[in-house]
Amino acid sequence: MTSKPLFDGDVVIAGGGLAGMTLALAMDQAGLSVAVVDALEFSDQLAPTFDGRASALAYTSWRMFEALGVADHLREHAQRIEHILVCDGRPYGGDKPGGPGPHTLHFDRNEISEGPDGEPLGWMAENRRSRQALVKTLQARPQISLIAPARADRYEHRKGGIDLVLADGQRLSGKLLVACDGKFSRLRDQARVRTAGWGYGQKGLVATVRHAEPHNGTAYEYFLPSGPFAILPLTDNRSSLVWTEPDAIADALKEAPDAVFQEELEARFGDFLGDVRPEGPRFAYPLGLRYAEQFCSDRIAFVGDAARGIHPLAGQGFNLGIRDAAALAEVCGEARRVGLDIGAVTTLRRYEDWRKFDSATLAAGTDFFNRLFSNDIEPIRQLRGIGLSIVDSIPPARRFFMRQAGGETGDPPRLLKGQRLDAA
Repeated sequence: MTSKPLFDGDVVIAGGGLAGMTLALAMDQAGLSVAVVDALEFSDQLAPTFDGRASALAYTSWRMFEALGVADHLREHAQRIEHILVCDGRPYGGDKPGGPGPHTLHFDRNEISEGPDGEPLGWMAENRRSRQALVKTLQARPQISLIAPARADRYEHRKGGIDLVLADGQRLSGKLLVACDGKFSRLRDQARVRTAGWGYGQKGLVATVRHAEPHNGTAYEYFLPSGPFAILPLTDNRSSLVWTEPDAIADALKEAPDAVFQEELEARFGDFLGDVRPEGPRFAYPLGLRYAEQFCSDRIAFVGDAARGIHPLAGQGFNLGIRDAAALAEVCGEARRVGLDIGAVTTLRRYEDWRKFDSATLAAGTDFFNRLFSNDIEPIRQLRGIGLSIVDSIPPARRFFMRQAGGETGDPPRLLKGQRLDAA
């Protein structure tokens, strides 16, 4: 005799990370019954040591957070991004200061959003703060089933639906299973969906720093021979660093004594924001490119890093997952309203077609720029600098790149326009 499933509804989401929780809220707003399964208690993920990263939220992603109610819990912990400066890093070593080099590409939000209260280029928030806001929003939606801690083991198809089987043998039944279980997705492997990609032999060293001078909402992305060095503005005169180094150097810096780390930090950071001091723990994450051949299979959709993982130099990783969630929720909500099967291949192909071009463009772009800028060959350095200066001198080009990064090009889903899915 088969025991009663823990959940019997429309959508089962395997993975309660940032993308999975965002998708659950979007599916719920689209009128679908949802369950989210994660290996960790949702409350455990609020700890400051759980995830040291911070994520840039594109302005369309913030619109979606507002439409879902997440922004209400996140706004006080989020920092507006008013400017982005991209440049080759100034050489450092000896008595040479680090910091931004002379050739700069400047993105100013006033070019696409005027007025003191206009929409910024994006928002920066620590991942733990984003997670906290998402959990609070989920907990206010009792109709969403949160099942944790529970480890997803495998899926099994049945007539008209699909079951997610947990490690303890219990199961959740739905019409659609969504894999939000990361770049090494077990469910994607079970579906035999192939991926293409490679490691970069680099790690992203992540740390929070406090500096003497205000950042004025400016994000800096400059390129050093070892890879990109990003300074991303946080609240309270702090910034999040994403510092790319070869694996061995990144591991050594992560474990280095405080005095050694401080010296290496100052050499690269420069003094343009005054004295700078690290705050809190350091983290190191391996970097690579991984792209799924398909974004869907039989009654399964892949979202977030399960669909693709890219280099963080453009700060687009989480935004791609948010865009996935917006598109999939809209497609499934529309299918449900007209009486179609939300797990049917025709429904899921609409999602895949909507998301693949944007994903492929960003994956190829981040890979290209990481390879182009992660070297110190002088002729290439000179050409890079000239290229940045040329783009900086062409306002339409600057505006195009700002809108591309903001997720506003093409045909954005309704949530990315700030429109609720349950609106008449």
